[in-house]
Amino acid sequence: MAPKTKGKTALSSKAQVPQRTDQQTPNWPAFTPLIPESDLSLQEVLPGQIVTLPNLFTATLCKNYVSFLSTLALTTTPGKPKKGDAVRVNDRYQIDDPAFAERLWSGTALKNFITGAASGQGLNLTEEQRKELWGGEVIGLNPNIRVYRYSKGQFFDQHYDDFNNVTMPGTTPTPGRTTWTLLLYLTSPATGCIGGETVFYPDPPKKKSRDPQPEPFVVELEAGLALLHKHGADCMLHEGREVQQGEKWVIRSDLVVRR
Repeated sequence: MAPKTKGKTALSSKAQVPQRTDQQTPNWPAFTPLIPESDLSLQEVLPGQIVTLPNLFTATLCKNYVSFLSTLALTTTPGKPKKGDAVRVNDRYQIDDPAFAERLWSGTALKNFITGAASGQGLNLTEEQRKELWGGEVIGLNPNIRVYRYSKGQFFDQHYDDFNNVTMPGTTPTPGRTTWTLLLYLTSPATGCIGGETVFYPDPPKKKSRDPQPEPFVVELEAGLALLHKHGADCMLHEGREVQQGEKWVIRSDLVVRR
């Protein structure tokens, strides 16, 4: 089911760009150093909608990844979108890389926190509550990996993220469906990136309601922060604010549940 739409806002992630058959898999840097899982904490900052895991990547690892990602052949998104699409102006790189997706899932604290096996501070959910939150049994990350760079003046206008049906590789391929967007921020004001915050807009009150318009929910950039937000039918309207200075670097994937 596609997200609700309002005005000229758009679905941002339903259609994935087909990968070139000659595209070479990057030699991604190792995930070192990492902060011990026991020192991390998963936080539900907006119930049922936004979950964060600060310091998934260390400042050093973020710096190493920005240096590496800068060597990839990024493509600039056209300033004039297709009819019905939100305006997005950034540079991006995209590849289907199941091995990297699995490493990002299992080689960091992400898997244990999402599945409830972490030694750090989790959400203390029952198995049933966990499935309800994530939309099913989480089996990994979307192999479709996207890298975004937003330079000064670039932004992503208000939009919704749709879900995708995917097939998870393995000895027996597993049908899956994406339920939450994963954004891993690699830069922040501390690294010279000003602006670029991710802003969520709660649904306005019903027409006859006297309740005030809810305030936008702003997620500030923080290097190493993993931001998870629900997408699909219950996705909140959101945007990536314009970068005022420096560069905003993001690694994007999605949580995948068994279908």
